[in-house]
Amino acid sequence: MALVGPSGAGKTTVLRAVAGLARPDRGLIALRDEIWFDAARGVDRAPEERAVGYVFQDYALFPHLRVRGNVAFGGATRVDELLERFGITHLARARPRELSGGERQRVGLARALARGPEVLLLDEPLSALDAHTRSTVRLELHSILRELELPALLVTHDFEDAVALADRIGVLLEGRLLQLGSPAELVDAPADPFVASLTGGNLLPGRARAVANGLTAVALDAGGTVLSSEHGSGRVGVVVQPWEVTLGRAATVDESALNHLPGVVASVFPVGNRVRVRVGPLTAEVTAASAERLGLAPGEAVVASFKATAARLVPLRD
Repeated sequence: MALVGPSGAGKTTVLRAVAGLARPDRGLIALRDEIWFDAARGVDRAPEERAVGYVFQDYALFPHLRVRGNVAFGGATRVDELLERFGITHLARARPRELSGGERQRVGLARALARGPEVLLLDEPLSALDAHTRSTVRLELHSILRELELPALLVTHDFEDAVALADRIGVLLEGRLLQLGSPAELVDAPADPFVASLTGGNLLPGRARAVANGLTAVALDAGGTVLSSEHGSGRVGVVVQPWEVTLGRAATVDESALNHLPGVVASVFPVGNRVRVRVGPLTAEVTAASAERLGLAPGEAVVASFKATAARLVPLRD
């Protein structure tokens, strides 16, 4: 499971509370039938009495110890096994400063697992890595977590990392859990405007009213009206994922879609074999072949289209 949210949302505080390094004012923390903290009953097990392996942000390796010493700090009985398991036996005598980001992460994981934990806590496990290393280490970490078959709770500010590493994601903002669900549930049915924006969706504020055929019409603040197949009234945000938006010239508009918003291309940004195109308040994600065929470039006039079923509604405050 992952907790995702901006800095200051309370993510690390949750990890510290689970590990026994911070004491909540109220609540219950338990692993299966074993209670670690219960404010109502006055239970508060010490950190050393909780079967937790903690991988700190930036890995927090001891610079004066070699790799073997860092792993042994967690527990001396499994050092050789863990060095081999993580493919770092050849680095046993190296200092942390001599390691790459991915190697430091493996040492941090080995040290956490040397305690023989029943749950693994990871604090921003990829934040210390550069963009090039990040994708490679993300795949390695995903494989490791699946192989361990150990309950894990990681926190991150990056939704993409959360999707890659967790099967359930909780969105945290200002100490409040806004939504908990699978990555698909958060993308398909965001319960809050912040969740919608975090998952990469377009958020178009406006005012909704019911119209014919069970549809809802939303008069957008930015101008224009869009139709949604969802029910809504009053102040709402229309959430549209970038891949639900198609682009075309006025003469080749997607007639299967009910919503058509004309605009001018503001930017074109390649992402792998896809291209992200900003048109007015919308970001569309199209194939590189489509972008080339349409001749998409800043300043070009296009029409952004999407279906009523792709326009999801979230309530907004007046």
